[in-house]
Amino acid sequence: MSKLIVPIKGIRCRSCELLVEEQLKSIPGVTDVCVSQTRGQATIEHGADIPSRSDIEAAVKKAGYAIGKDESAPWLSRDIGDWRTLGLAALILLGLYVLADAARLTRMSVPTESAGPAVALVVGLVAGVSTCMALVGGLVLGLSARHAALHPEATGRQKFVPHLWFNFGRVAGFALLGGLLGSVGGILKVSPGSLAVLTAIVGALMVMLGLKLVGVSPRLKKTQITLPAGLTRRLGLHHAGGYNPRAAVTTGALTFFLPCGFTQAMQVAAVASGSFGGGAAVMALFALGTAPTLLGVGGLTSIMRGASSRLFLATAGLAVLVFGIMGVRGGLTVLGLRLTGNRPPVATSAPLIEYETETQVIRVTQKDNGYFPNSLTVRRGLPVRLIVTSETAYSCAASLVMPTLGISRDLHRGENVIEFTPTAAGTIPFSCAMGMYRGVITVI
Repeated sequence: MSKLIVPIKGIRCRSCELLVEEQLKSIPGVTDVCVSQTRGQATIEHGADIPSRSDIEAAVKKAGYAIGKDESAPWLSRDIGDWRTLGLAALILLGLYVLADAARLTRMSVPTESAGPAVALVVGLVAGVSTCMALVGGLVLGLSARHAALHPEATGRQKFVPHLWFNFGRVAGFALLGGLLGSVGGILKVSPGSLAVLTAIVGALMVMLGLKLVGVSPRLKKTQITLPAGLTRRLGLHHAGGYNPRAAVTTGALTFFLPCGFTQAMQVAAVASGSFGGGAAVMALFALGTAPTLLGVGGLTSIMRGASSRLFLATAGLAVLVFGIMGVRGGLTVLGLRLTGNRPPVATSAPLIEYETETQVIRVTQKDNGYFPNSLTVRRGLPVRLIVTSETAYSCAASLVMPTLGISRDLHRGENVIEFTPTAAGTIPFSCAMGMYRGVITVI
């Protein structure tokens, strides 16, 4: 068995590798092909008949690439137009945030205690336009914008179809998993630590997508983080057209496990339903409620073209970058790791300690936009009764974690009591499951 090594230009991802491999394997006499993105080359194994250069060139061209070596790209763009576009994108994103904050879209909640199927649909509609969906919406925005950037020749319909599959998978997956929750209770509940790791990983992926989309780093444009080619083949996630419906459906279903106060509140409602049908209805209608926003993100990405497309990609990239940083920071917060500047805001009122015999009682109010007060002080060695009064059970802040104590609590409307005894001086951080809303208890 003999080998040929052929340099190939333009390979940016695992999908590129697979496309080139498929075409090269169709050449008579070729027994195996291995394409490497990192080396920018294809290793072709063949028998006694050596493939002609013209056949190899034709196969590579058919896959959409060319024979040759890529030139080294700089880390930062030297085109002033790229930076001007980035500056305009930042102004647009700032304006959108100001408008969203003024309309209270950054801190929406559902003022109801019941959690039937009808309410689940309303909760989904609210969740779809709140910051609680930053992780899922940001991920969808980043992946769809990246897909549009890689396939400018695709029609709007071709760019939008993956979003239909994604939302179909999300609704179907939520229904199935919600039904299992209703049948077997909280057996599918993932630990806070696992959710935090997942949040940080997804956040890091979004940071990479955001940096690529803003368009000021030619070097980053040529990099791609994906599953290894062999694993992609085994899972059946590759498709010659650039995406696979199975991958979109699977990704949508797996968002069930991404931390979000709204999602977790609905998961608790699914458990409380006590039946497969009840749990499936609650979770499916919740996912259906989030679909309009997620489809809107996909639709907007699909119709952008030309100069407006470049500005949109830069704006989307900045948004995804911000959401990604929030995800990494939040995940590390829940894991008990603190980044510079990752501290809770100063409390707006001085917390008081009440005493019931030998027990210290401290009180916190959970609102739709955090915990008040969020900085408290207790003495070590004495039992503590933390009373958290939840004003809304359908907010990201309604999922409370205290990682150093191993405490995770889905807050119900009204008073929620958490008891512990601090044994050493220091700090006990607490936050929502996504690490967005934070606080700290200082032990003296």
